[in-house]
Amino acid sequence: MKLPITFESRMQRLLGENFQNFQQALQQTPPVSIRVNRNKFQHNIALPQVPWTTSGYYLTERPAFTLDPLLHAGTYYVQEASSMFLEHALQQTIDLNQPLQVLDLCGAPGGKSTHLASLISPDSLLVSNEVIKSRATILAENIAKWGSVNVLVTNNDPRDFSRLTDFFDVMVVDAPCSGEGMFRKDPQAIGEWSEENVQLCARRQQRILSDVWGALKPGGVLIYSTCTWNEAENEENMAWLAKQENAQPVTINYEDCWGIKRSALHGVEGYRFYPHAVQGEGFFLAVMRKSGEAEETNYSSGKKKKYKLQEAGKKEKALVQNWLQNPDDFAWVQHNETIFTVPENLFEAADEVYQKLYVVYGGTQVAEVAGKKVKPLQPLALSQHLNQEAFQTQELTLEQAIRYLRKEDICLGTHGTDWVLLHYRNRPLGWAKQIGNRINNYYPKEWRIRMDLPAELPGNSVLQ
Repeated sequence: MKLPITFESRMQRLLGENFQNFQQALQQTPPVSIRVNRNKFQHNIALPQVPWTTSGYYLTERPAFTLDPLLHAGTYYVQEASSMFLEHALQQTIDLNQPLQVLDLCGAPGGKSTHLASLISPDSLLVSNEVIKSRATILAENIAKWGSVNVLVTNNDPRDFSRLTDFFDVMVVDAPCSGEGMFRKDPQAIGEWSEENVQLCARRQQRILSDVWGALKPGGVLIYSTCTWNEAENEENMAWLAKQENAQPVTINYEDCWGIKRSALHGVEGYRFYPHAVQGEGFFLAVMRKSGEAEETNYSSGKKKKYKLQEAGKKEKALVQNWLQNPDDFAWVQHNETIFTVPENLFEAADEVYQKLYVVYGGTQVAEVAGKKVKPLQPLALSQHLNQEAFQTQELTLEQAIRYLRKEDICLGTHGTDWVLLHYRNRPLGWAKQIGNRINNYYPKEWRIRMDLPAELPGNSVLQ
């Protein structure tokens, strides 16, 4: 692997005698890791664990993930191990058992957002944002598959968050960067790298931080990360933030055996992941706390004069409310023919987000209602709060599951006119409508598997 000369010189300065080990690591095959959705898979897992998270595991090789129905069911997420350090950083800096309002500013494709959704309490609200519309759609798909009900997906520019002054307790900014940490995984990134691009990225990151800083509560925590190693995009930006906004650096403690390298510049600490020292890709993380103390947010106990979120009608709600467990815990919202839910205790905070940002997906989409005709929606099938007893269910073989996920016709060998919740290994995949002895496949066409199938399907899932 031929590295840019200026990059190589800088890494020699940063790594000293370890530079040769670093070079050798870049020639090796990247490790493969997943993070398990413990709300959907509670069994023991006989895989090596990522040390800084409770739900991350290493695989010995990279399988054909697309052909594993459990991935599509939201049972696990394929995520780079180093970025899972977010969990350890959060646990060290904030009480995750408390109700929190959390922003993942650069959320797509969904690794950190689904991780955050698993870490925060049910009484917390996560806003997962992506500025690029096409990527926001992918983010919404992955959030729906994960099945959390307390997440809103937005498609906004960072400057739009100035409308939510002092709103978030935690802000995660995985900033767009020059991608040095991806050189091993994506050799094309080497050809796109330049010092000019590093400086361009550093200035853009400062603009992003300036735009969103006002939305963080006083006393709130910013977790900043990149997949690059230069100081301009990392320590220097955090030192700039400390000077510009009087942000206070937060120290993270961890086990020395993890191989993470602590850095310091102008009183700001950062945590660096190098491929020769950790089983993961290149990564940087730092934590800063906003000065001051937040005032307690008191949403009115009564109704505001005007909500943007409109409650579903009694008749419509009666048709679908038993489709979720503990239906009284949720606010039932209707937009046109679509009914969706958000936790009742988060209704006002969610409404404020809907008032001030462009929300592309929120809570759990439950159904489309037209008169007495009701169609369950795909996110309901994958919801962690689905009441499966309300539906007829059917277990699929691997071949049937793959055909279903390709949106092909399948035969269940049954008769009727009911909606059927299709399962693979006892985990919901989606809906079919039985029409006599055939079924209509209601898997979303935009989610369908498009890859060419091998002559023989893999026999085992990643999770056994």
